[in-house]
Amino acid sequence: MTDLSPIAPLSVRQQFMTDPTLGAGNFLQKALEANPNNTVAYAYSHSTDHRGQVVLRGHSLADLAALRDRYARWYRANGVKPGEPVAVFVAEGLEPLLHFLALTALGAIPAMINNAMPERTAVRYIDHVGAVGLVADDPTRLVAAYRADGNRRRPRFVVPTAEIRAYDPEDGALPDVYPYRHDADEVVALIHSSGTTGTPKSTMLAHRQFWEGKQPRMERFPAQPEDRLMSLMPHTHAGGLSYFLTATLLGLPTVVMGDWRRQAVEPVMEAFRPTMVASFPRTFVELATGELPVKGAARVHSWFNTGDGAHHGHIRRLVQLGERPAGLIKPWLLPRGHDGEEPLPGSQFIDGLGSSEMGMALFGQVTTPESERNDRCVGKPTEVVTAAAVLDTEGNEVPVGTVGLLAVKTPSRTPGYWNDPALTRSFELDGYWLTGDVARKDEDGNFYHLDRTVDVIDTEQGPVYSLPIEEVLLADCADVVQDCAVVGVPAADGRGQRPIAVVRLQPGVTEPSPGELLAQTGKALAAAGLEPLAAVIVAHDLADYPTGVTGKALKRELRTRWATLLTDPGSTSTDG
Repeated sequence: MTDLSPIAPLSVRQQFMTDPTLGAGNFLQKALEANPNNTVAYAYSHSTDHRGQVVLRGHSLADLAALRDRYARWYRANGVKPGEPVAVFVAEGLEPLLHFLALTALGAIPAMINNAMPERTAVRYIDHVGAVGLVADDPTRLVAAYRADGNRRRPRFVVPTAEIRAYDPEDGALPDVYPYRHDADEVVALIHSSGTTGTPKSTMLAHRQFWEGKQPRMERFPAQPEDRLMSLMPHTHAGGLSYFLTATLLGLPTVVMGDWRRQAVEPVMEAFRPTMVASFPRTFVELATGELPVKGAARVHSWFNTGDGAHHGHIRRLVQLGERPAGLIKPWLLPRGHDGEEPLPGSQFIDGLGSSEMGMALFGQVTTPESERNDRCVGKPTEVVTAAAVLDTEGNEVPVGTVGLLAVKTPSRTPGYWNDPALTRSFELDGYWLTGDVARKDEDGNFYHLDRTVDVIDTEQGPVYSLPIEEVLLADCADVVQDCAVVGVPAADGRGQRPIAVVRLQPGVTEPSPGELLAQTGKALAAAGLEPLAAVIVAHDLADYPTGVTGKALKRELRTRWATLLTDPGSTSTDG
């Protein structure tokens, strides 16, 4: 890596905060034009050489713009027009971002698809979107799925990613007005949901909407010459795109990871030496398991989590790593110039509750080694939130401490779901956007995330929330439990549901007997005043613990699989 810094001067970052034309559709062009360091590498891809060593390759703003233009020439030569959706089904890393940049530069709409999505699901999703084209690393996988369902409309073109990468026209034309100039409310991308609650939904991101709320990061996000960001988000997801947008405008050196698993992440951490790591909870689970990555995380001062809230059992181990400047005062700000004060041992974990529909993490909770445990607290709303409330089903705000539906008003929220206005309306209530979460609020204005609405366990005695139970299992049974998912299944007497847990054990531990495991978890839950489990099932392999494309446990599949566990135990093997 060069000694020259690619980070944009503060005056440039402040200019971005007030630019009324800046948005998700033109952030690369804006950064290219404003940052005087636009030829210095800031975005890094990674590979492994024949000796097994990590190789980092840097790309400057000018490099990315040249790649964007080459890809855009291919798309234009193949008839892609403004407003048309194009499906991008390629492996994670920098590649999907290049397609996003090229398509938005033409005014087209990239439909970003995580390439872990099963082919048949992907075909149904592409059909729903109405994509005019499909770009995939291996399109034969999808062609076969189309052939298996001859009634589905195929896109105009289905091509391998390699064809676009290799395209090198001598005189390929770009539009007279290029890059495309988006109106504030124009759709710039379609982002699918994780599918944890059913068929993935297609969330629209609009040009200005997806930039709303991120402006303060231009001053507050750590962007000093020594800072380095490791982005472990899937970059086909709004979270990965959001961090890439921020890093691009800041000129923040960022390694864009193509693999989130620890065996891939840790060697790159050691080579890149990040000061910040951004991820979904899935990687934090792995990094917090077993021997901690002390060497790779030696310079980390901040961990950023978004999507589902992370668990205290994992957070408390990660904040032991790294070091941070003295005097941390705000979640997004690391003050500099502290007159030679010795850095404090350990790091901070910023746990942000957000979703593609919210546009960004709208709640944030900061944990340091000194923080007291506060299970399921996601903190207070960020400043982009004009109103946050816990509502009943009629749209009335419930009293402090009462559980209800989490709802927000914010300009960062999605315009809605593509080709599905009825679904969009189902999430709107009295001017609020319903996040799909169950929460409560305390007297200090802190919010607590208790469950997804579809995962609440309906017991005979009343609702039981799965996330507080999971929190206790991961924090207080950490000697045995590495990860877990709590779901409700029909009770033996047919009266409502009972909670059960499917757990992944810590590597190397001797598997407890069913009675021992149930007794250990029961003791921890009783101490926390929570509902006991009716059963604990050990997942011995990945098939026993199904996850979606972003790593979330597929609770709907677990509910189906174990539906007769208590009512007809002989019909199912419990493994514990």
